[in-house]
Amino acid sequence: MPRALVLGGTGLVGRATALRLLGHGWQVDLVGRDPARMPAELTSAGAKFIAAERADQAQMRAALGAGADLLVDCLCFTAADARSLLPLAADSGSTVVISSRAVYVDAQGNHVNSDVPPHFATPITEAQPTLAPTTSIDHRSREGYGANKVAAEQVVLESGLPVSVLRASRIHGVGASPAREWAVVKRVLDGRTALLLARRGAGGVHTTAAANLAALIETVAHRPGTRVLNSADPDAPSALEICRTIAGHLGHEWEEVLLDDTAPAGLGSTPWDSPHPIVLDTSAATALGHRPAGTYAATIAPALDWLVDAARKGRPPSDADYFAGYFDYAAEDAFLAKRRIGG
Repeated sequence: MPRALVLGGTGLVGRATALRLLGHGWQVDLVGRDPARMPAELTSAGAKFIAAERADQAQMRAALGAGADLLVDCLCFTAADARSLLPLAADSGSTVVISSRAVYVDAQGNHVNSDVPPHFATPITEAQPTLAPTTSIDHRSREGYGANKVAAEQVVLESGLPVSVLRASRIHGVGASPAREWAVVKRVLDGRTALLLARRGAGGVHTTAAANLAALIETVAHRPGTRVLNSADPDAPSALEICRTIAGHLGHEWEEVLLDDTAPAGLGSTPWDSPHPIVLDTSAATALGHRPAGTYAATIAPALDWLVDAARKGRPPSDADYFAGYFDYAAEDAFLAKRRIGG
């Protein structure tokens, strides 16, 4: 039985990866700080929790033990993180580092966290230029996140070890934080009868189901190598299509109000709204043999049910700052009232 060790294993990506591998005959050990965060479904499925700090080399070495066939790092944010991973990767058959589409820059040097939104004229391949690497800016900041990811990528890719760097985009699934679909699910639960969408809902940022990322992780586990691969859903739905999928699953109907550029700034925004579509080219993963678990619509249902259940139990997503701008119902109602009277 092959063994997988997942660092940051109780989070969104770790959970999906464990379920995928356990279903295909793997032994899966999940490393985390708090055993209380271990999903019961993973324990029931046979996963083992190992309490350890990602930054503690002795604890990480103990968790790895005699080695692993697959090592997955969901917590590699900086060059220092990457350097600490290398001794573990040396004793693993294949290593995966989770990265992000936040590393890419357009022709003007703009990226997804810059003040000026990027404009990628075509789907983004792995050859697209990236930010310059940095170790001097906090990786938790807007300007530092992508640049630190680039620095981490460079460390592992230059190591000579079989490490696959997977660049994902807007990951969704059970346990997501932030759970972006809450921006629509809450509106449904609040009984809103109208959905306002900026840019007529045409904007779109490519999504990545955790289940699809897990499928790619399994693919590279069987094909060790040093590479960078984009990871995204096989479709790239627009904000309008995503909202329709969510409302349809929840059996909710509302009037779709597709706003143009004359609408007030900020009105009708969603987590998937973008002045220019951001789409990842995943042909390299496909050529390697990757077969996605499903489209956005086919993979999102469990996350929507999880959000509804959490809300009914009085435990909705706690990312208040992230969602603050999505529920200005007073501004929406004022716009709709003015629209009705032809103002």
